Amino acid sequence: VLALIAFICIETIMECSPCEGLYFFEFVSCSALVVTGVLLLMFSLNLHTRIPQINWNLTDLVNTGLSTFFFFIASVVLAALNHKTGAEIAAVIFGFLAMAVYAVNTYLAIKKWQMNRQQNSRQSSDYIRARTESREVDHRPEIQRLDA
Repeated sequence: VLALIAFICIETIMECSPCEGLYFFEFVSCSALVVTGVLLLMFSLNLHTRIPQINWNLTDLVNTGLSTFFFFIASVVLAALNHKTGAEIAAVIFGFLAMAVYAVNTYLAIKKWQMNRQQNSRQSSDYIRARTESREVDHRPEIQRLDA
């Protein structure tokens, strides 16, 4: 929502002298809005379960991390190059707010990714241990007695 508000604020600006900062902010806010919206739609409709080849936790982590980084850069650039109009100031404020929300989401995505990675490594190590123990006949006397 904050990315949408920032995008709307930047779109209301009619004239600019150095427009590069404004265009970059516009690109970042629109891109973040579209990519996050698509991911939100996929997670809401459980479409991500139909494509298990993609690590969706890592995808969410990358999206939020990049959005945090680019919102920070775009907001700083726009704050440095703005003409102090109300729309530019509002866009900068909402840009920093969006960056903060994306940063919190990045932190939560890192925690979720680490938890899933630990869980997967624990499951694979349990599987490997079970397979190894089933092959070790020398350490199991009950199996040796049956062979004798």
